[in-house]
Amino acid sequence: MKLLTHKFLLVIFYLLSTVICYSTEQPNFKNLIVYSEAKKLENIEFKNKFSEIIKLSDYRGKLVILNFWATWCAPCSEEMPHLDTLQSTSKLENLKIFPINVGKEKIEKAEKFFFKLKIKNLDIYFDDTVRLANLFSLRGIPTSVIINKNGEEFARIMGVIDFTDKKFIDWLRKYN
Repeated sequence: MKLLTHKFLLVIFYLLSTVICYSTEQPNFKNLIVYSEAKKLENIEFKNKFSEIIKLSDYRGKLVILNFWATWCAPCSEEMPHLDTLQSTSKLENLKIFPINVGKEKIEKAEKFFFKLKIKNLDIYFDDTVRLANLFSLRGIPTSVIINKNGEEFARIMGVIDFTDKKFIDWLRKYN
């Protein structure tokens, strides 16, 4: 019986320690992961709709959200208007959002998607080779990677979130 109790306590300790190690300061959003240590990012590049290369390093000093999406993704359709609103909020003037299409879709299809959803504050970006999706070990879309002013990933959202939620915006302002 003592051995069973010790094993149970060991399992509980392990589960609690992994939760403590991987997230801190997390607001009450079930799919938001905040890292205790930011992850350094290097050589992050993707393309805009004109096939020009965008370098994440050019945005040091800004709070950045990389949002991975596709036109066939229903949750992405739900989330994109919230991202559009977030980009235009005056409370986060130092924020830059890059919605990166990972669906290997043509520009026309992505533009129709934005038009249908009335997206006005965001531009379309692409990860044609899905290199970034692999680099960030995406497990599904939508996924949003939040990057601090030093160019480090400090949080990640897996799945849909209401980016216009006041609690989320207030939390994000701490990093702006």
